[in-house]
Amino acid sequence: MAAAAVFRLSAPPRHAARLARFLGGASAASSDAAVASGEFVPWHNGGGVLHRAASVDPTAVVEAGAVVHSGAVLGKDVVVGSGAVVGPSVSIGQSTRIWYNVVLSNCSVGEFCTLHNGACIGQDGFGFFVGDDGQMLHVKIGNHVEIGANTCIDRGRLGDYVTLGGRVAIRDHVSIASKVRLAANSSVTRGYSETR
Repeated sequence: MAAAAVFRLSAPPRHAARLARFLGGASAASSDAAVASGEFVPWHNGGGVLHRAASVDPTAVVEAGAVVHSGAVLGKDVVVGSGAVVGPSVSIGQSTRIWYNVVLSNCSVGEFCTLHNGACIGQDGFGFFVGDDGQMLHVKIGNHVEIGANTCIDRGRLGDYVTLGGRVAIRDHVSIASKVRLAANSSVTRGYSETR
């Protein structure tokens, strides 16, 4: 009985191959090999799946159905909800809550943030720019930022203590200063700087 319990804990979940194929970009033929080779492994705290090259604090929770890709960094006490995808090289600061079905790519999220259901952060949008150093620009989200449900932020920068209501759309390369509140169902097409 004890041997069976150990096997259940160490065996990958039944859906791991399908999840790796869908989210890891592997083909149907190679996804079984990717899971078998151990590229994606189940996380002990929450039941989600993460890539071996991800750096995840032991206190982080990755819920069942969530995926953390290679190079991603999850800080202390981060919670990633079911169905969420943390893309390659995304960093998330401590005590940040990523709710269900959030998709993060090309971004860094600060500490003590909340990203509500369905938010998409760091997508290509209408295009993307390459910085002076040759690196593709990404979204930088400050500390204590709350992003409402179904909000889309393509590329840009958010300062600290920013609150976005639900269904806010922010166009590419928009910068929003600290301590800004945007109402639900709004669209941001240009940056907002601090007023003095």
